[in-house]
Amino acid sequence: MAVREALLVLADGTTFEGEAIGADVGGPACGEIVFNTVLAGYQEVITDPSYAGQIITFTYPHIGNYGVNLADFESRRPFCRGVVVRELARRRSSWRSEADLDAQLRAYGIPGIAGVDTRKLTRRIRNVGALPGAFGPVDAVDEATLLAAARAEPGTDSVDLVAQVTTPNAYRLTTGGRPLVVAYDFGIKHTILRHLASWFDLEVVPASTTASDVLARDPAGVFLSNGPGDPAAVGYASDAISDLLGNVPVFGICLGHQLLGRALGGATVKLPFGHHGGNHPVRNLATGRVEITSQNHNFAVDADSLAGRAEMSHVNLNDGVCEGLRVLDAPAFSVQHHPEAGPGPHDSAYLFEDFATLLGVTDRRDPEVVGEPTGLPTPEEGVA
Repeated sequence: MAVREALLVLADGTTFEGEAIGADVGGPACGEIVFNTVLAGYQEVITDPSYAGQIITFTYPHIGNYGVNLADFESRRPFCRGVVVRELARRRSSWRSEADLDAQLRAYGIPGIAGVDTRKLTRRIRNVGALPGAFGPVDAVDEATLLAAARAEPGTDSVDLVAQVTTPNAYRLTTGGRPLVVAYDFGIKHTILRHLASWFDLEVVPASTTASDVLARDPAGVFLSNGPGDPAAVGYASDAISDLLGNVPVFGICLGHQLLGRALGGATVKLPFGHHGGNHPVRNLATGRVEITSQNHNFAVDADSLAGRAEMSHVNLNDGVCEGLRVLDAPAFSVQHHPEAGPGPHDSAYLFEDFATLLGVTDRRDPEVVGEPTGLPTPEEGVA
């Protein structure tokens, strides 16, 4: 296949040269540029719905080495706007591989650009913060067009990206005579579903589901999932959570943590370039234990705004950001990081057991799966 030269242009005018990979979308690929520092797990990162509206830059220089497979999808399809890499592997090598990464990108309509100086790009984002950007092949779009597209891109502020990724319909994932947990799908990852399903019967509901609808299902607990974008733009979810607090135990992860904070009357803020990676140190303030965690978020809860309703349970040791909350007047807690990892370390996986203990569940076992997330990829629809 002939190499197509490409350009990536940031909204501040910074330009990077590269070559087009992935899908040809016929014009500029636009989104908020963020960087992720994981060394492996690129497929899980690309298929994490929390990247809706964003272009992912991988800091690790070689991406695609072990190919892709359908088992490692974290959602029914990728929702990111594009992928930036230093070098896309020319050959894949793994017994689990079913296709190469470039084929997956093409199959799901995700454009990419390779050959980029990702060290320089990462430094730029660290210095000035996450920026909108646009890229495309130079035989289809020129630099001026890309700059205009980047500057017209709204980014993720004040945009309801959850509506783009949530399931359209409720579905029952497991059944087996165990306590029922209702999981809000704000962009839920499949690895989270697997963890929850090993402890509970599980029903997944759309992000817009009201508290009365959830309580009518008589759940033992409610789970608030991860998801993309600005929690302030998902006010309907915060309203529902506010009505659930005190009526049923609640556990939230990532966006679910931020929405819980807002439901308590707290504020959320946008971080300069967010936390995206698999090696962030977090201290559990109750035990003093330091956990290495997987993270993916651009917004965070302002812990000082929660006086009287909740206390901070975990803190990020890199920058002091609130990484966890414990509600003082209701059985509810949350964390900003990802205890399910996928990819990343498993230091925080005990939090699922903590939720089970809160609900009086003591036995973990292989779930009897009776349903699947809507649109789960198949070889016919996906990368084959």
